[in-house]
Amino acid sequence: MNKLLTILLLFVSCQAFAQSKGEVIVVKDPLIDSLIAKRIELNKARPTTTNPTSPTIVSSMGYRVQIFYGSDRKQAFGEQAKFKADYPKLNTYITYKEPNYFLRVGDFRTRLEAQQFLNEFKSVYPTLFIFREKINAPALDGSDN
Repeated sequence: MNKLLTILLLFVSCQAFAQSKGEVIVVKDPLIDSLIAKRIELNKARPTTTNPTSPTIVSSMGYRVQIFYGSDRKQAFGEQAKFKADYPKLNTYITYKEPNYFLRVGDFRTRLEAQQFLNEFKSVYPTLFIFREKINAPALDGSDN
């Protein structure tokens, strides 16, 4: 009888302390909703393919050629400025992965294009490497069709 009373008392006490359903109140800045709506609108406007008439940059996997790496920030930006002065049409990108800065050039769709660039500039920049990474895809020419 003592055991039955203990189990019954334990069961009743568990029910008394059980969690009841409640409500969650979200406190947020009203600008968050407007930012989310703007982001959705921008994503709807982004094309799925590269369109020469659209100013939107579409990223895809491709290749870049690394022309410089080193731990000196000023030297990396100096090399970038020097390269941009000589070749203004080619895009340059500086990334930092501790402890080095990497200067990579170009947005090449194929490894063959990157290899041609590497062969052309090997005499000027002796330590060139090709890397596969996300690029800003250049516009396709209409002459391929």
